[in-house]
Amino acid sequence: PSPPPPPPTTPRDSIRRQRQMCIRDRSIESIIWVFSSYHAANWHPITWLSHMLDVALYGLNPGAHHQTNVIFHLFNALLLFFVLRKMTGGLWQSGFVAALFALHPLHVESVAWVSERKDVLSTFFWMLTMFSYARYAAHPEIKRYLPVVGFFILGLMAKPMLVTLPFVLLLLDYWPLRRIQFNLPDDDDICFLKKRSPGLSLVWEKIPLFLLVLASSVVTFVVQKKGGAVGSMEIYPVTVRVANALVSYVKYLGKMIWPAHLAVFYPHAGMLLLWQVVGAGVLLGLITIAAIRSFRQRPWFIVGWLWFLGTLVPVIGLVQVGLQAMADRYTYIPLIGVFIIVAWGVPELLHKWRHKEKLLGIATVAVLAVLSITSWAQIQYWKNTVLLFNHTIEVTDDNYVMHNNLGFALTARGRPDEAIKHYKEALRLNPGYEPSNINLGLALLSQGKFDECIDYYQEVLRVNPGYAGVHNNLGAVLWRLGKIEEATVHFQKAVLLKPDYAEAHNSLGAALVYRGNNEKAIAHLQEALRLKPDYSLAQRNLRKALAPGKHINDVDMEVPDALK
Repeated sequence: PSPPPPPPTTPRDSIRRQRQMCIRDRSIESIIWVFSSYHAANWHPITWLSHMLDVALYGLNPGAHHQTNVIFHLFNALLLFFVLRKMTGGLWQSGFVAALFALHPLHVESVAWVSERKDVLSTFFWMLTMFSYARYAAHPEIKRYLPVVGFFILGLMAKPMLVTLPFVLLLLDYWPLRRIQFNLPDDDDICFLKKRSPGLSLVWEKIPLFLLVLASSVVTFVVQKKGGAVGSMEIYPVTVRVANALVSYVKYLGKMIWPAHLAVFYPHAGMLLLWQVVGAGVLLGLITIAAIRSFRQRPWFIVGWLWFLGTLVPVIGLVQVGLQAMADRYTYIPLIGVFIIVAWGVPELLHKWRHKEKLLGIATVAVLAVLSITSWAQIQYWKNTVLLFNHTIEVTDDNYVMHNNLGFALTARGRPDEAIKHYKEALRLNPGYEPSNINLGLALLSQGKFDECIDYYQEVLRVNPGYAGVHNNLGAVLWRLGKIEEATVHFQKAVLLKPDYAEAHNSLGAALVYRGNNEKAIAHLQEALRLKPDYSLAQRNLRKALAPGKHINDVDMEVPDALK
């Protein structure tokens, strides 16, 4: 018998199929974008996928996105406890390290800031890599080594901060895994391997991890260089970077002990005072010498200290990324090393005390209670952008970046007069700061103060004539004043300076429509849509350009958001 005929297709079925195909196509495009994009000067596809999954599950509900960060942070603390417990056998020490990690105020930024998902997510894979490595170290087999490599790759694709993990695994080989054995003469303070082959074999087995580190480092540097996040040697010379790195190490230790005046952005002060740099170097040197001299009696000391020093290397500022001198979020993994020193060191210091257990119990409860209260207080500043930026300005000095960002937040809230004050304060602190000149121009433009706006944009171009965004914005202001020829010149410069600038292509297309050159106008508008397919303004302009008899009054213009 012939098969039954298919059910009749209704318009609703057709719409449903089209919607499903559209969702599928957009999902494929999104996944391709995730692995090919270096948006925000980062390549972290696993992090982007996690954000995409959140949007698919919760939409744009910010509370749910925060909840995901909190869940990952909780898992990280639990995994840290289980990994240390498995490796060391120390129940209370492992629990104390995990509790410090979970509650310390320096970790608020990594969890409360939704876009720092890469911190909590990469650390999740860091802990899974360590856990897998502990299993592999107990029974070295290729089938146990593969999960180590797999979790490490996922971690690197969440955040390249994991480039230091193979070195940490080598530290763990010494303590607590005891895979490296040392033998020193009584009168010799120099460390060497009794048998070189075991030590070299431990390095050799990590060659795949080091190759992944090399690949990740190259990709990260190229991406951040293209994204403009890597500071030039002229702006931050080597001496400035080294000085800032030494002082930042000490500041991180200070904020771990006394977590006060925490800020979302610490401005780079340039070259620091000599006594600060020398003092920081001497202190770090003395601690390092003490750790080396006691590496046999107290192996946890040198492991924890080198963990802290080493895992901060990618973000300590030797390769300057961004404008900050330091950041609380950078301590998310490194402080684990110091927590290990505290957890194993304090009981040893008190081992001769008669009531050591009671004292340790009381001190532990007190420390964790203080950290909990301090973290709760720090979380309150993350309730909204204005509150966070105001707090940062209060606890830091000459923070022109935060004055600029606070001004932008106030503009978004419809408070341009207050915003202008902060933009001007940012320019007082740093007259050549481009984003403040741009944003001040936008604020003046929104108030109809065209002449003042032009003055500020021209000041930016005087310092940096190659700034495409300013050319486009200045062209938009001139457009509104009816100076079409001058506006067109600036639109053309913007496109020439930045060929992938969708907004500039739209602006130039609109100007060419007015001048009657529809053929070139259509080409630029189509290019704007190729660069930014969902650019609704360019879509409307293209439809109008394709219609006969259109001129400037029928074509929309947009002043792009030029905030940095």
